[in-house]
This record gives sequence, C-alpha cells and structure tokens, in this order.
Amino acid sequence: MKRFWTAVTVTPDRGVALDGRPVRTPGRMPLLMPTDKLADAVADEWRAVADAIDPRAMPLTGMANAAIDRIAPDPAIFAAGLAKYGESDLLYYRAATPDLLAARQAAAWDPLLDWARTRYDVHFETVAGVMHRPQPAATIERLHGAVAAQSPFALAALSPIVTLTGSLVAALALLEGAADAGTAWTAAMVDELWSVEMWGEDALATADRAGRREGYDAAVRMLGYLG
Repeated sequence: MKRFWTAVTVTPDRGVALDGRPVRTPGRMPLLMPTDKLADAVADEWRAVADAIDPRAMPLTGMANAAIDRIAPDPAIFAAGLAKYGESDLLYYRAATPDLLAARQAAAWDPLLDWARTRYDVHFETVAGVMHRPQPAATIERLHGAVAAQSPFALAALSPIVTLTGSLVAALALLEGAADAGTAWTAAMVDELWSVEMWGEDALATADRAGRREGYDAAVRMLGYLG
C-alpha cells in the first residue's frame, strides 16, 4: 500500500489517525494503545513511512495489532503457549565439553536461573547435553502464572523475546528489570558466538543474527513503552 496520508496524529483515546481517520487493525478493531508512550511510538512509525508501507519497518504497529487481534480475545490460551518454553528453556541445557564453553554458559546463565529461583521460589533441573529433562511441576506452574499475569500488550512483546532467545527465564528477568536487554541477548547468544569463534563468521548467519536482534530490540522497546 502506498502512503496516502499527510498528517499522523495521536487521538485522545491513544489511537493513531491518518489525516484524521483512525487506523484499524487487520481484524478491523480500533488500533488503541494502553500508554501514551506507545501511542506516540506507533504514530512515529506511520510518520516514517516514505512511499509504501513496509510491515518490517513497523514492528511496534505489528505487535500492537497482534495484541488486539490475536491475544486480547483469549489471553490465557496465548499465555499458555508462551509459558511452554519454560519446559525446555535454553538455560537448562549445558555443554559437557569443552570446559571453556561450559564456563561461559554458567557465567551467563546461572545468574538468570538464580534470580528466577529466588523470585518464584522454584527449582530447575539442568543437564549436560540436549536430551529433554522434565522440570518440576511446581516450577512449570509458577512460570506459567508469571506469564498469565501479563497484559495482552506485554504478551505481544514477550513473545518475540522468548522465541528469539529461546529462554522464558531470560525474558521474565528482562520484563521485571532483573536483567537488561544486552545481558539477556548476550546470554542467548553464548552458543552461537562460540561457534563463530571456533569456525569463523558466515555472512548469511551474521545477517540473520542482525535481523533477529532488530526484532528483539523492537520487542524490548515495546516493553519499555508499557511502563
């Protein structure tokens, strides 16, 4: 779709209007944000459209659409799907060798697990290797509760963070201010960056990682605008 509007404004109900006409989601619902900060940021994405709309350049709008159309009708179902990542979190599965990689994993991952143990009063089973290790039922239940307590907009932002990092624990630490964006991302990239050290950089892999980081950063910004 080509740009057809001149002015972008934020409406009193925290919607976005193009030449005075309210923007709607793909599901034809009003695109209304829960905070002024997010409304301003989404409006800025529409202002930045030069010629044609490129959804990839409008990640906040996309997450807001998802919050309204996909998540808000039944947040419990969406939260349950996201919480399942807590059953096989990246941070549970450690390298047996080499020792240096195992040490890097421990340095990056143990503080996040220690925080979650204290925050949610849970126990985690960690294992050397990639074979699935079931987590205690109480752990899964409490992680699920932490996710289920979030608003549709917070769930929309958490979803890409969890899927891009592979860690629900790191995402919750980021959400609650126990880890910053750089710490959570670095923890998620330990294995990948180790491979780069061992085998060298690959241009396609580098571009892919940069693209994932852009999506991650957008989701982190979304969380920030909700506070």
